[in-house]
Amino acid sequence: MLKGTCIVEVEALGPAPFAGMLLADLGADVIVVHRKQAPVPGLPERSLLDRGKRSIALDLRDADDVAVLMRLIATADGLIEGFRPGVMERLGLGPDACRAANKRLVYGRMTGWGQDGPLAHTAGHDLNYIGVSGALWYASLPGEPPMAPPTLVGDIGGGALYLVIGMLAGIINARASGEGTVVDAAIVDGSAHMMNLLMVLGQIGGLSAERGTSLLDGPHWCRVYRTSDSGFISVQCIEPKFYALFLDRLGLAADPQFANQFDRDLWPRLGSRLAAIFAAKTRDEWTRLFEGSDACVAPVLNPRQAALHPHMAARGSWLTVDGILQAAAAPRFSGWAQRMPAKSPARDEHGAEIRDELADPQASH
Repeated sequence: MLKGTCIVEVEALGPAPFAGMLLADLGADVIVVHRKQAPVPGLPERSLLDRGKRSIALDLRDADDVAVLMRLIATADGLIEGFRPGVMERLGLGPDACRAANKRLVYGRMTGWGQDGPLAHTAGHDLNYIGVSGALWYASLPGEPPMAPPTLVGDIGGGALYLVIGMLAGIINARASGEGTVVDAAIVDGSAHMMNLLMVLGQIGGLSAERGTSLLDGPHWCRVYRTSDSGFISVQCIEPKFYALFLDRLGLAADPQFANQFDRDLWPRLGSRLAAIFAAKTRDEWTRLFEGSDACVAPVLNPRQAALHPHMAARGSWLTVDGILQAAAAPRFSGWAQRMPAKSPARDEHGAEIRDELADPQASH
């Protein structure tokens, strides 16, 4: 889908390389500028986040290497960087310098706090950003500290995906207008924006500031239960017709207490009753009981278990490449075959090739 689109990515951690991976999955020519030294601390030598990219190693404090980068930028559609505000400017590679070399360039900036504001220059991580943005608030049962799935809400959902959306929107606009732009993708902004689907409940009185009393974070029919083998089962039968099917499978259809699905006063007591019921059988036993129904009940699986689930396996959602379990590219497009994820390059694997292309643009692949 993105064949013919070139993105330059400056090596970083977390959401920035994930955004580059997603663009590469979609067919963009993503050239990652790796350090000449060892990998960024916390990253393997061949990160799966680099799959499908081409690698060139440059020292951004070396004038000759900066000149190579600027030549890459001059012909690219976009650039991605994930440093604190001001770092790229100090290297002489800020938006003004890069867009002077290419006015159509879409300059993507990935940070937690954003390019401005009181916290812009302070350190932070996923939980800090979504804590301040409001996105972490409902991520627990009443009385327990909020805890969201690591990286998914902040780094990926509120960060990388919003950066990709911003890059694609900027590239579409640049192709129409001839003018690039700077994308300020801040995890606090993106994760707050994602809350709007939940905030809709506030318009109908279904969202409370008190955790455990809203339509999606308090009911007995909207939570995860532990099973006898220390597994887990997810239950989220929101609509009354699905809730009725849920009760029927459990043999609770005639229980008068369970009939009052939206009685908030009953939720804690009914949650305790269901916890005792689900604790009596294994995860797989419950999975078989609800299998094929519209009761909206499903097992909670770890990634390796998910790869073996019949539905996930049929879709090829999880794949193993060179011994590394990883998720396949998403989304999918009609008329396009699903591809195996491309391998991750070694540091500077394509350095000579890229330099040849800069010397002879006709050599570009």
